[in-house]
Amino acid sequence: MNKIRASAALSRFTVIDLTRARAGPTCVRQLADWGADVIKVEMPPSAGEPQDFANRADSDFQNLHRNKRSLTLNLKTAEGVAVLKRLVETADILVENYRPDVKTRLGIDYEAMRQVNPRLVYASISGFGQDGPYADRPGLDQIAQGMGGLMSITGEPGRGPMRVGIAIADVASGILAASGVLTALLEREVSGEGQWVATSLLESQIFMLDFQAVRWLMKQDVPGQVGNDHPTAVPMGCFRTADGHVNIAPMPGAWGKFCKVLGLDHLAEDENFSSPGRRVRNRDTVNQLVGAVTATKSSAEWIDLLNRAGIPCGPIYAIDETFDDPQVRHLGIAQTVESPTLGAQTLVGQAFHLSRTDSSLASATPELGEHTDDILAGIGYSAAEIAGLHERNII
Repeated sequence: MNKIRASAALSRFTVIDLTRARAGPTCVRQLADWGADVIKVEMPPSAGEPQDFANRADSDFQNLHRNKRSLTLNLKTAEGVAVLKRLVETADILVENYRPDVKTRLGIDYEAMRQVNPRLVYASISGFGQDGPYADRPGLDQIAQGMGGLMSITGEPGRGPMRVGIAIADVASGILAASGVLTALLEREVSGEGQWVATSLLESQIFMLDFQAVRWLMKQDVPGQVGNDHPTAVPMGCFRTADGHVNIAPMPGAWGKFCKVLGLDHLAEDENFSSPGRRVRNRDTVNQLVGAVTATKSSAEWIDLLNRAGIPCGPIYAIDETFDDPQVRHLGIAQTVESPTLGAQTLVGQAFHLSRTDSSLASATPELGEHTDDILAGIGYSAAEIAGLHERNII
């Protein structure tokens, strides 16, 4: 088989990808980019079902499914499930994000797959968990943002709930599921057995609340909306400049130094602002005093002055400006891969690096079923058997 080699790091592992939408594909992308042999299982055109939430040529779909091979397989048929089980016999990982009842109805749930391969690490991502009162509800990112508390702390006070501008619950659950898969693989080296890895959009969203969540759990403090300000540190947030806005983030211990750079030395001695707690209580006054000064210089001037003083300050970019920044270009997170059908595609690369076995964009998103025959031949199907599966619309 002509396998894709995006990295040597995970190249010994084979992944069966049964995912759709964003959370599941995000998980599998983490494995694919680090070299796992990923077999993306998709419904054949003859099944008459939409393949996914996005058109195959869309940038979003291309970004989610690079470094994979595509196999068409109708899992609503007994023959299709039999083919999947044959794949599972030699696979290491299976990732799915069906609603919990669907995989059981199809006969492809963890218990069924464990009987085929006890070493299989089976990962499930759902909206609300694999059991419980909401287990069978459809779950989407925005629903998780609302139920997970994020929308109640995002946005300006008095403006009502606000969603975060990215699909944070989807992406977080995908990354956490990938972390769970890798943890299970490490444990398998000791026990010799696979296990079921499960996460949900709701759990992942709550996990991402982090210190905001624990403010309630430990102190029964319900955080509110503070707009562009930091919830517990003042002044830390977005300030107007002579030609735009900047983010300024002095740590509490740098209050005196910050005041000196802004020419507000007298504030450092003012009892109203002498501690982090007092500055939080007087947030509006502090922000007004700081904002009056920041408005007198350009964004570039403040970014230079404050960073030279060791006080974090940075620009607020539109997306095009982000990718034009010299540090972003240096990091190389925008990477190009050649698609046989779409030409050169510039996608978002991985956000961490390994010194010896780094990731790469080795292959663009495959065409639907592009590798079906090759994959099946690789697990022992004869040419006649493959032709028969085609004829019966199983693949």
